Amino acid sequence: MSREIPLLLDGPCGQIEALHLDLPEARGLALICHPNPVQGGTMLNKVVSTLQRAARDAGYSTLRFNYRGVGASAGSHDMGSGEVDDAEAAAHWIRARQPGRPLVLLGFSFGGFVAASLAGRLERQGIEVPRLLLVAPAVMRLTSDHPLPDVGQLTVIQPEADEVVPPDAVYDWSAGLARPHELLKVAECGHFFHGKLTDLKDLVLPRL
Repeated sequence: MSREIPLLLDGPCGQIEALHLDLPEARGLALICHPNPVQGGTMLNKVVSTLQRAARDAGYSTLRFNYRGVGASAGSHDMGSGEVDDAEAAAHWIRARQPGRPLVLLGFSFGGFVAASLAGRLERQGIEVPRLLLVAPAVMRLTSDHPLPDVGQLTVIQPEADEVVPPDAVYDWSAGLARPHELLKVAECGHFFHGKLTDLKDLVLPRL
């Protein structure tokens, strides 16, 4: 009942490889976005897997997927709006599976950029994203072309010893945000949460 099913979705570049957990009595839907594909990021990343388990344990149906050019997903890397397009296709797919359920977005690293950009895009389409959770997000990619949503709960979780995304960049970005949000700093923790995945889940679970 709590096992993910592999499948292929229709995307803007062809098929999108995904893993879907369908909970018939789900309280909501969770879409999880993976890190930088150029640096080996996939939907099987350990942080992504941790986010999926947290969402599952919180009672959400989940969907994680590979961007274009990753795994069995068609196309080639865009490293920008193309991956957001893929995420949008995945979001519409899971919403069609269980209409009326609220959709929450979670993203790690480059996936934090994708999730944040998608949340803003969906809001402009009239689709509210009640919760947006970004883990070590690549905030340098969140330019004016990728605006955040104006409403919904926003949580940012940043490792203090991040060797990939500069913590100060995330802190400065957070300080400059006009909208309400929560910034959680994880001490003695690197980008990939080695030895800290349980701590990450403990932070995410009560916020879903």
